[in-house]
Amino acid sequence: MLLNLALLAVGFVLLIKSADIFVEGSVSIARILKVPSIVIGLTVVAFGTSMPEAVVSISAAVGGSTDIAIGNIVGSNIFNLLGVLGLSALIKPLAVHFKEIRNDAIISIGAAVALLVVVLVFVNYIPQWISAGFLAVFLVYLLITVRQAMRDREKIEEEEEKEEEPPNSTKKTKKTNLTKSMPISILLSLVGIALIIGGGQLTVVNAIDIAYALQISERVIGLTIVAIGTSLPELITSIVAATKGEHDIAIGNVVGSNIFNILFILGLTGVIMPLSINMSSVVDLGVLIVSSAVFMLFAFTRRQVGRLEGAAMLAMYVAYLVFIIFLQA
Repeated sequence: MLLNLALLAVGFVLLIKSADIFVEGSVSIARILKVPSIVIGLTVVAFGTSMPEAVVSISAAVGGSTDIAIGNIVGSNIFNLLGVLGLSALIKPLAVHFKEIRNDAIISIGAAVALLVVVLVFVNYIPQWISAGFLAVFLVYLLITVRQAMRDREKIEEEEEKEEEPPNSTKKTKKTNLTKSMPISILLSLVGIALIIGGGQLTVVNAIDIAYALQISERVIGLTIVAIGTSLPELITSIVAATKGEHDIAIGNVVGSNIFNILFILGLTGVIMPLSINMSSVVDLGVLIVSSAVFMLFAFTRRQVGRLEGAAMLAMYVAYLVFIIFLQA
């Protein structure tokens, strides 16, 4: 147990440092390519920080622990919305560009609703063709997001071309410097992702060992310890991004990760291995949908997630934890 606790601490340290490196690299790439930060947050950052969820869920499903696999996905999404955004906003209020995030937020809540419908209709299992459908929807979403990013980039370039350049233009020099900095930015992002995955895996493996030693059920393990453990990259990355003033990265990371978790991770896991599902998950999916709606309400009405909203979201998450641990364990 003491060794597990020590390795857990090492995992936390890795996550904290790697998240800082990863945010630096991602923001740098966004600026070099003239891609909006929100797009980088929804794609590169979100997918990178969701790698631990993918590894854990696929491994758990193949090993026959589907309660951990699904609990990890649903629990991570709930923690992302209430825990990650809540704590990030409590540390530093997050400005929300609702028009830019609106479609992605709708897709995120739509994916949760679709999963709930599947659970209610098919009862106790998710057919492989449904999982393949989730995967296909994700690929379409990714294609649309990338295409939109390219359009935004073209608009930025057109606006820059219209601006007057000084007689001794330094535009060529700038491009050269940017080209030289691109390999460094990519290296930072790759090192960050590698350390995030390693730190997340180290944290989760030892957290699971501790949980089993305390005789906690697989479903509760998946929804709490594993979900929080695999979401630590999102938590640290969003907090670091928020403190650096990169609010789009912080929010895009959460929304993008939630889309990635359900459509890609659950889809891919279900294609590899048919998933059985505990009907108690209906409650968890209901909490996820309500959490998504709460975030959209704050984003739409206030155009920000402030400290008060962050505290409310954290309180909701604590109440949910108390419910599943003490009433459903």
